[in-house]
Amino acid sequence: AFYNLFYNQSNVISAENLILPATTLDNYCYNSMFYDCTSLTAAPELPATTLAYRCYEHMFNGCTSLTAAPELPATTMTNNCYQSMFSGCTSLTTAPELPATTLAMYCYYSMFRGCTSLTTAPELPATTLAGYCYYNMFYKCSKLNYIKMLATNINSSYCLKSWVSGVASTGTFVKHPNMTTLPTGTS
Repeated sequence: AFYNLFYNQSNVISAENLILPATTLDNYCYNSMFYDCTSLTAAPELPATTLAYRCYEHMFNGCTSLTAAPELPATTMTNNCYQSMFSGCTSLTTAPELPATTLAMYCYYSMFRGCTSLTTAPELPATTLAGYCYYNMFYKCSKLNYIKMLATNINSSYCLKSWVSGVASTGTFVKHPNMTTLPTGTS
């Protein structure tokens, strides 16, 4: 019902009073809902704790005026659930907390890609990564200079591929104390 609802509507400025009360989502339900709404400055609350396939994919992609992201309380991911959710949100300075400890394939794929105003990444508490889960997650986030990732099992396919390509050249990376090294090629 909400798929592409406000797609490419430059006159949408605020969605902070939009009520999206569902706590259990369906496949694609909010996919591309505000895609390329370049004037959007405020997002609605997103209380869902049970996600579905591609439910938030591209939801705010290209919302270049959005400065803060809504809270995302889910702790268990589904495939592609947050894929490219905030890609191209060049004014985004604050990322939501990402409390999930159980990841799924592509769950955070390109989530913050090109968020050039983001300086601090959300803490990433999951200890076991899923295939492609962090792929391109912070790609070209050129001001990003702090990341805390607590994974100890990074054996899944392409889970860290290009995840930090193009971030600030200096900064702080915090890892789990049991993690001695990251594989080469993770950028």
